[in-house]
Amino acid sequence: MEPQSKRRKEAESDNADFWVALPVLSDQQSQDTELIPAFAAPITDKKETSRLIKELRSLYPLTGLTHIKRVRSHKSADGLYSPQVLLCLVSDAPDVDLHSESLAIESLLPPDIVRVEGLGLPFLVKIPAFPPLTRPQFQLASKHWPTTFHEDKQVTVALRGELFGGPQKARMQGYMEAALAAARAAAGLGSGQEPVGAAMVDPKEERILAVGHDCRGGNPLHHAVMVCIDLVARGQGGGAYSFEKYPACTAAMSPTSSHSKPAAESSKTIARVVEEGQPYICTGYDLYVTREPCVMCAMALVHSRIGRVFYGTASADGALGTKYKIHTQKDLNHRFDVFKGVLSQQCKDLYGLKDPIKH
Repeated sequence: MEPQSKRRKEAESDNADFWVALPVLSDQQSQDTELIPAFAAPITDKKETSRLIKELRSLYPLTGLTHIKRVRSHKSADGLYSPQVLLCLVSDAPDVDLHSESLAIESLLPPDIVRVEGLGLPFLVKIPAFPPLTRPQFQLASKHWPTTFHEDKQVTVALRGELFGGPQKARMQGYMEAALAAARAAAGLGSGQEPVGAAMVDPKEERILAVGHDCRGGNPLHHAVMVCIDLVARGQGGGAYSFEKYPACTAAMSPTSSHSKPAAESSKTIARVVEEGQPYICTGYDLYVTREPCVMCAMALVHSRIGRVFYGTASADGALGTKYKIHTQKDLNHRFDVFKGVLSQQCKDLYGLKDPIKH
């Protein structure tokens, strides 16, 4: 049987509509489960379970490990289930010889605090150091020791690639195709532009507000994302640059904006937008971009209050998943959701590379 990854790659090559949008989660959500060593023991007399748990909690409260369940049901080789109790962390008993062939229960539990009646011989286990944040982490953690898990069902569905249904995916594909068309236009200019395109979308009205592409041939700061943000600002009566010589870079006009207004009146329009509580630049909007944004573009998206970002393919210096995860930084005053993989193969094909290496 062929590997699933190979079959998926072939399907994507044969079918332009085949793609999956996967969430770019924080390091805490996507990292492997960290395990720490601990001592456990079988409970040989179930009638002693409540007393043992109470006394063990008094001696070893396992501070900071509230996600760990103290007792688990263990299936033996003969198919029978019996309870096992977590005694303490290895770090709680530094004087115990881990290499001893027979570890005495009394070396871990002072008899004046915990009566060992009902306990078998202790043994080493590994337990999750942190509470699981996603279902894959929970499933892995549970193989070692049971934990509590407060599931974010939306994350679970997103990790399966099932967050967006058919009609949504059709719209998303159309938005990314607009970004792809802009990227191809940039590639055709042949004056220093990178083949990167972006489209800003109002998801509530289901319409494209601006389409831009890389314009670094005229200004080194004009990455596709920066261009798109400025075009949205122009559509709201602001904006700092003119992209008239780039016909593929366009913006939909807001009812409250006018490019013919003098600067002073334009400033009044922007002030009125803020006072009336209308969206600030990209508040609540979605951005579709063919290639993962760099740090500069990612921070611009933070400051413009973007709602979600969808990118097609990764970048070695990307700031939304590959090298950094700007959108998950807790010390920033705005965070947003990021998804990767929309029309991934078509986005990769823009650069003639299996994996693009620059933004």
